[in-house]
Amino acid sequence: MGRHALGRNTTPRNAPSPERLVAGDRTRGRHRAAAASEPQRKVVAGALVAGALLTFGGMLSVNAPASNAAGPEEQPASPSDPLSNLAAAADALLRGPEIAQARAAFDAAVTNQAAALDAATRALNVPVLPQPAQPRTVAPVSGTLTSDFGVRWGAFHTGLDIANAIGTPVRAVADGTVVDSGPAQGFGMWVRIAHDDGSMSVYGHINETLVQVGQHVRAGDQIATVGNRGISTGPHLHFEVVDTSGYKVDPMQWLIDHGVSVTDSIRD
Repeated sequence: MGRHALGRNTTPRNAPSPERLVAGDRTRGRHRAAAASEPQRKVVAGALVAGALLTFGGMLSVNAPASNAAGPEEQPASPSDPLSNLAAAADALLRGPEIAQARAAFDAAVTNQAAALDAATRALNVPVLPQPAQPRTVAPVSGTLTSDFGVRWGAFHTGLDIANAIGTPVRAVADGTVVDSGPAQGFGMWVRIAHDDGSMSVYGHINETLVQVGQHVRAGDQIATVGNRGISTGPHLHFEVVDTSGYKVDPMQWLIDHGVSVTDSIRD
């Protein structure tokens, strides 16, 4: 009976074989692993979506214009919200005194530059008026004509006597070169100017001379002052003109012929 007990098959009739048991266990393990990984994927996907929404919402809150009144569902930003803190810091920086001063300086510079450009534009648009031509001939002095060219007291007077106060300016009647300046017999002191056309003018009884021999002068330049030197009956200028032939001519007519309005400066 002992041998019969040892030789009997004790394996249950419905028990699976070792090979089937191992294969079945592997299959059930894979099902359990797949069932466990599906919730994890859902959690990760949900976290990604939530992060994207949070980032997009933060961008909207930074870029959206500020509203004067908060909505009923709006909640104050959390101090730990990095996007809100960054937006607040940027807003504070843009409103700081340094930014305000820089903006004011920039605005002032733009205004000044615009004003300068406007002034330059107006200056460019102003027509340039031609300068009046310098007169070619002027009267030698202003004053009262006391003696004319011609016979006087039994003698021939070779010039004009024009009375005025001592120190009155005496001017060159035309462009030329000074050939005499200083003492002269009978005149006390004189100035003689050789003009470009070959004529010559003489200024006698002057108080002082302001030019030197060889100096070039232009019409209207002051060359001396009225005086009372030499053989003189009172302060006046004795003015003579010598033409290109060397003859003394009537200074009054010479001035008129050269376009000088004698009555404006010399009174009878």
